[in-house]
Amino acid sequence: MDLSPLKLDIDELLDEFTKGNFTTLADMKKVWMAKKFSYIYEAKPTTNSALFMQSLYAHCISHMSSTSSLSRRLGGLYCLYCLYEIQPYKPRFKIYISLGELKRLKALVVDAKENNMGIAPALVKRMLDGNMFLFGFVDIVGGSVTQRVDEITKLQHRRAQIACEKLLTNTHIEDYLRMDLGTELELQTLKKMSTEYAKVKELAIQEASHAVEIKDIKHIAENNKMVGDMVQEIVKEWDAQKEAFYKQTGISHQNEIVAHQQLTVVKCFGLAACSKPLFRSTGSIYL
Repeated sequence: MDLSPLKLDIDELLDEFTKGNFTTLADMKKVWMAKKFSYIYEAKPTTNSALFMQSLYAHCISHMSSTSSLSRRLGGLYCLYCLYEIQPYKPRFKIYISLGELKRLKALVVDAKENNMGIAPALVKRMLDGNMFLFGFVDIVGGSVTQRVDEITKLQHRRAQIACEKLLTNTHIEDYLRMDLGTELELQTLKKMSTEYAKVKELAIQEASHAVEIKDIKHIAENNKMVGDMVQEIVKEWDAQKEAFYKQTGISHQNEIVAHQQLTVVKCFGLAACSKPLFRSTGSIYL
């Protein structure tokens, strides 16, 4: 996916903003409208939407985090905000930002305050209030950061797809009974990911508190049930309902265990390829 032309469009937008030495969001909106910049989404791809959005975000952040003039850095922030707000995707793609980039955003807020530009701190607070950011540990250059977020998104979609396929498709009841939902959803991996994300989100909120007022958004990091815990509760409920089904139908776990052990014995004696069935309905072997 070649996004170079779109990145050049962003560069030209910020060139125009900087040329006028503009510093407010209203100024950005005027330049944006004059260049009809919303048409940038006409070039959106039909696939890899996450990679597309995170690439645009990352390019804006590179301007926002640079050592350029205050006008240029503010332009990067305003462009980032506008791209998020008018994106054509529902739900919206959040903005990946590392802790290092967050520190540079904090420095931008401090500089804006010192120059009596209150709109920038207010806008950053609004973005935090709106939970627009996806926080990460490491500064990643170029496309790598977008690829990482894209992989996370794909992993989430894959797990959701697996759950839907297992729970909603018209399959045999035996498949449900033998299914370990925790394994199918990779519960331990998901719990690890959600725990790590909760930690980095808390660090990010603490870091942001040094530059903007965050008392209204502390709930984002505090007392928030993690996805991994929610999925674990679903798995426990699944196991409980399966156990209730065993009791109601008279089917026992032992039948499954015996059948599995018998199949193992047959394979050990080289009988797995036998043309006749290996099990009767009662679970006994016959040749």
